[in-house]
Order: sequence, then C-alpha cells, then structure tokens
Amino acid sequence: MGALYEKHSLDEEITNLPLWKQQAYQTFTSMLIDTNTYPCVPARQGFLDNQLRFCFVSDPRETSASEELATALKTYGNHARSFGNYTSLAVFFETPEDMIRNYSVEDYRNLFWNALNQVTAYDEQPWPEAIPQEPEHHEWEFCFAGEPYFAFCATPAHRKRKSRYFPYFMIAFQPRWVFENLNGNTTFGRKMKNIIRKRLFQYDGIPGHPDLKWYGEEDNHEWKQYFLSDHDESPSKCPFMRMKEKMSSFLQ
Repeated sequence: MGALYEKHSLDEEITNLPLWKQQAYQTFTSMLIDTNTYPCVPARQGFLDNQLRFCFVSDPRETSASEELATALKTYGNHARSFGNYTSLAVFFETPEDMIRNYSVEDYRNLFWNALNQVTAYDEQPWPEAIPQEPEHHEWEFCFAGEPYFAFCATPAHRKRKSRYFPYFMIAFQPRWVFENLNGNTTFGRKMKNIIRKRLFQYDGIPGHPDLKWYGEEDNHEWKQYFLSDHDESPSKCPFMRMKEKMSSFLQ
C-alpha cells in the first residue's frame, strides 16, 4: 500500500481491490457527486476533473502506516502541481470493525495527530523557511517534503458534523498553493467562502465550528481546523511534534 491512484484508474480497477478499499472509494465518490450537496465546491470540481489523487494505507495503529503515508505524500508532492489547481490527496486508512465500534471522536483525534507526528520521521527535507515551526503562529501549516499542506480529517465517530463523517478513518491533504486564489484577499475567494459556509450549514444542519477562519488571520490557528470536534470545543494546545530528530537519535 502507499501507491497513488487517480479517478480514472480506480473506476476501472475498483472491483479488483479488497472490499474495504472498494467501499471507501465508492462512498467517497457518492459523497462528492451523487446529490451535489457536499460543501467543498473545489473538492467536488477537483474530483470531477480527475485532479484528486487517492491512496490506501494500513491500519493507522500499525507502524507500517506511517511509512506508507510518507511514501504517498512524497510521491504526491513531487507531481501535485501537474494535477490541477483543485488537487488534493485523499488517504483512506484500513479501519477494522473494532475501531469502528469502539473508537470515539477523541480516539480518532489522537490517531490523527499521531499520524502527522510519526510521518515526519520520514521527512528528508528541512521545514520550509517561509512557514513558522510553532503551531500557535497564525501562519503555521503542516509541512512534508518542503510542501505546506492543509490537512482535513473525517472519521466513523463523527455524528453531528456530517461533513466530518466518513465510514473509514480518512485524511485529505491540500497543498497550500491551492488556496492562492481562495482567500480573503480576493473577490473570488470571499465569494467561494460564503458559498462553502452556506453549503456547510445546510449539509451539517448546525452552525459551522467557531475555529473555521481564514489562513493568515492573526486569530486563526490552522491546526484547530484540521480535526474538528462534533461540538464547538477544541484543544487548548496543538499536539503536533516533529519526530525526525527523535527518530535520528533512536537509530544512532
């Protein structure tokens, strides 16, 4: 696992994949295109235009999952700019039945941050100079292989926020450059934000989480938006910690 797929190849090969992979991809497809209600319009457009890339990763509790995720992110980052302006990488993790039955939203939150922490042990490039290393900084973003990403997590445990529900543990990585025209400094960005927020309210049936803000605003924290609670609360401190130095020391 760890290989990248595009929509066209998955549509042709899906029946040859294990059942959980078939179900994850088919659910994702239905979510984005069946009723045209999914809030993130750029993600839907990216899917229809074959700009998204997909990856299947092992059980996130297994050590192999981090290496698989690192391989996928590295490969994706090397080619992402050729995929289109609305590209992102959707990562589906094998999610056994015991996790689906027993894991809470907070359990998945821990899995999410463990995944981001552990994958950095395989990052061979330095942190980008333009991105602050302190998550509390309003311009911080998760980075891998020199590329800043917005990370979006959905889980089987979310109930109130339908937009954060998915039957498998899933993380989507969107390169920061995708948002160059989707920000508060452009007319198009402001218009798209209003459209997405309106669709989000209609999709979830509850107001948007108070942590949803613009990147770069001084009161914004990107890390809080990566994993949203089912309610309005959020952690007081970011759990992110780069693991490369610890891994290097361990291997010496």
